Amino acid sequence: MTMSELNTLMAEREIGRCLLDYCLGIDRCDPELTASVYHDDGTDDHGSFVGLGKDFATYAAESLSKKYVATQHSIGAPAIDFLDDASAQVTTYVHAEHVAVDDGGERSLITFEGEYQDRFEFRDGAWRIAARVVIHSWDSTRPLTPAFDPERFTPRTR
Repeated sequence: MTMSELNTLMAEREIGRCLLDYCLGIDRCDPELTASVYHDDGTDDHGSFVGLGKDFATYAAESLSKKYVATQHSIGAPAIDFLDDASAQVTTYVHAEHVAVDDGGERSLITFEGEYQDRFEFRDGAWRIAARVVIHSWDSTRPLTPAFDPERFTPRTR
């Protein structure tokens, strides 16, 4: 294995971990973890928010914790195309589910399907998002009836 191949594998691993950290940060409403995946000047275009990634991290934590009692983001394997030694175009499918509770206690499940279109850059020894655009494919809302007794599992905390 050449050093170039090893560097490519290491970069792919770091990019993949960055994408997972984003999902963990969003679902835990942890703005510090979410912000850590962006370069300081990295941008995010979520449609409802366009600006710096670190500002999106704060916006998302506040917004999600007010609207939903739980969220879960799942991603597919990223398609990583290296443009050169310090930049890559990365496409990742995302499936996100959000649990909302109305004033009457009724639960609904909001599902989002789309893509993260990211430009990653290697700067200061780290691969991070330089620019993100979220592509919307489809969404739905449906009533949610719990399948298990709430005491059956350890509750997820934010």
